[in-house]
Amino acid sequence: MYHAPVSLSGFRGLSDSALRNRVTAALDRLETVEPRIHAFLPEPDRRRRVLKDLEELFCRYPNPSSRPGLFGVPVGVKDIFRAEGLETRAGSLLPPETFAGPEAVSVTRLKNAGALILGKTVTTEFAYFHPGPTRNPWNLEHTPGGSSSGSAAAVSAGLCPLALGSQTIGSINRPAAFCGITGFKPSFGRVSREGVVPYSASADHVGLLAADTFSVRAAAEVLLDSWNPLPRPEEGQRKTILFLEDSYSAQASEEVLRAVSLTAQRLEDAGIRLKRVSFFKHIKEINDTHRRMTAREFADAHQRWFERYSDSYSEVSRELIYLGERIGNEELKHARAGRFLLREKVGALLSTEGAAALLTPASLSAAPRGLESTGSPLMNLPWTYAGVPTATLPAAVTPEGLPLGIQLVGDFGQDEELLELAGMTESLLPAGKEIL
Repeated sequence: MYHAPVSLSGFRGLSDSALRNRVTAALDRLETVEPRIHAFLPEPDRRRRVLKDLEELFCRYPNPSSRPGLFGVPVGVKDIFRAEGLETRAGSLLPPETFAGPEAVSVTRLKNAGALILGKTVTTEFAYFHPGPTRNPWNLEHTPGGSSSGSAAAVSAGLCPLALGSQTIGSINRPAAFCGITGFKPSFGRVSREGVVPYSASADHVGLLAADTFSVRAAAEVLLDSWNPLPRPEEGQRKTILFLEDSYSAQASEEVLRAVSLTAQRLEDAGIRLKRVSFFKHIKEINDTHRRMTAREFADAHQRWFERYSDSYSEVSRELIYLGERIGNEELKHARAGRFLLREKVGALLSTEGAAALLTPASLSAAPRGLESTGSPLMNLPWTYAGVPTATLPAAVTPEGLPLGIQLVGDFGQDEELLELAGMTESLLPAGKEIL
């Protein structure tokens, strides 16, 4: 079911008739592919709605020269984002009216930029670990990752060039790696979370899953607050990237580390300085602190809903709430403070070494077989805890035909620089098709 992801660039400069054909083709493919990958929530009248929205766009912007940058681009929306006219269920059995409210700011911004909402994409229950029905387009017997399962699968299957996702541990970068696409988690707070079903107030990030860095950047300019285009780099300017060798990177499998090493070699061959460093001494402490902090905040966010609908929660979500209820205010305060300490340490490391980013694995392994689990988010966790920006790119393919991703980690607030670096790195990679 894998289909080369469709870049947003393919929607630029089309005539009206060509754009109608492109959107119709996307709807045709969705109807063909969706019964096998289950990326979207069912919507009986999707085709009529989407084509009606497209015609309204043509009426609103009759002059092609004045059309916004995402004009006519089909976009998937993870089912924890409220979108006008579409129910929000958060991957749960709770009544959709539970999550009713104004449209998410991020969805409105995309629509104002001309995007077409193709539909709601499947999420794990409440963006935690209980999986939905979505399958990995590269191999239907494997997980697409989570919690942004449907968003990643939709882009990977060529249904849309762009989809909204969220990350509280590893819910953007991990599924991007598993599905062989690009994932971008901005710095904490740079994209509004208003109108998104909450998980953890201290760790929820709104981000993107996309066909390539061009598509990510086009959407990031719309979504991120205070977007600041970078000046052109000076001729011959060398960049430094740090390559971690410590307790954090030791968590990853050999094949993932090999994919990262191959990427490092390609960067060095292109004139980028790679420096190997040790950063994490006790990664398990950070893993545990983040888990306990998010558990407490999950329990707080769901308190009223859980009191009324506890029987409708999955066992894994109930266990997370029970854990969160045992965590006291003092521990929560300490865990929240730790985010800023780690953020400062990441910034200090990059500054001291004169580096633009860290190069790390995006997942522990390739996508595991089976749909009972969405895989481990441990390679993404510390960066989510610190709130620094991260980008995942497809780097290689296992002998079994599953994609492997690498992850670039930037300094807090330097999202524009990270995306520039991601674009350059993408140009050096073999389209994610090199077999290890």
